[in-house]
Amino acid sequence: MIGPTGCGKTEIARRLAKIAYAPFVKVEATKFTEVGFHGRDVDQIIRDLVENAISLQRQKVRRRVVKEVEQAVENQIIKIIVGQQGPMEGEAAIVGTRDNTDLFRKLFRDGALDKRKIQFDLPDERTRLPVDIVGGGGFAVNEIINRLEKALKSQKTERVETTVGEARSILTETELENHLNSDQITKEAIQLAESDGIVFIDEIDKIVTSHETRHGADASSEGVQRDLLPIIEGSMVSTKYGNVCTDHILFICSGAFHSCKPSDMLAELQGRLPIRVELKGLTQEDLYRILTEPEMNMIKQQQLLMKTEGIELIFTDEAIKELAGVAAEVNRSVENIGARRLHAVIERVVEEISFHAPERMGETFTIDKEKVRRAVGDLLKRTDLSKFVL
Repeated sequence: MIGPTGCGKTEIARRLAKIAYAPFVKVEATKFTEVGFHGRDVDQIIRDLVENAISLQRQKVRRRVVKEVEQAVENQIIKIIVGQQGPMEGEAAIVGTRDNTDLFRKLFRDGALDKRKIQFDLPDERTRLPVDIVGGGGFAVNEIINRLEKALKSQKTERVETTVGEARSILTETELENHLNSDQITKEAIQLAESDGIVFIDEIDKIVTSHETRHGADASSEGVQRDLLPIIEGSMVSTKYGNVCTDHILFICSGAFHSCKPSDMLAELQGRLPIRVELKGLTQEDLYRILTEPEMNMIKQQQLLMKTEGIELIFTDEAIKELAGVAAEVNRSVENIGARRLHAVIERVVEEISFHAPERMGETFTIDKEKVRRAVGDLLKRTDLSKFVL
């Protein structure tokens, strides 16, 4: 994807992954260096994708087992309460007998027992091994460490005394962990990453050097392109969860390509990225749609932000059109940074109201076309003069 900054390249890929409910990872090409140099290795892209797939799979399983977990936690707490019920006198003794679990269940669901204190055993968290140890090393080493951690955790427990309300959330998390730590989730996540994974490599043009500016070897340039070749075409990458095949992973690369051309990339890499799309810069109409159509657009964000200070902020339609016009004009005359320009323009318009917001609680402010012009007039004046400065 070739296009100026701020025209929506990353957002297209992100939305695509969201619609397809696919594991998605966005990486900056500039973070990677040739193998053997200080910096991130390109294999880390696939490891990050697998982590994302596991997170997605855990969310899916969490939604599926939430009712089952709630029922298990309820049974566990009722069992603890009935087991710890002490001797009582009179009518209370009838309520406190072991046969009245249904009554306790009703009280538990109504929240009447939330402040009652109970004691129960939990796996000791101190038996958990450091994350950095588990994360490093080869697959076999990590498998041994994970099994050792499970064995230690299953053997050692600690006694906890807390209220029923707090115990509900603690036991829910513990029960969920038991469901989410299965090997089946990891296996399904790897399959999901291999079949539906989307990798978005941003700023690909920053690791491309033109023939004129190429001087000797560069650890973060052609070497990175060469390292990307086997991953994009299809290879096996070793992760701590097992080997991942990259044959069917979708790779999307993007860049502005201001100082170089796509033809400056390695010929082999160009061949592995056959579909080329050129995105145009955003027009005034596009910027107006960005300000009005999204559910949580920038105008609504500013209004909700001011509402926290007790101020009602109203933008007229002419003011929004003027905001889009100013952003488009500054993009044309200075440097085209796309939709990112809208943040700067809106901040300039609401700057004074935002600064004095605590003293003006309860007031209503209407921003019209004239107020926008007055607030950003100096910005437009500076852009007009900047063309005469060498």
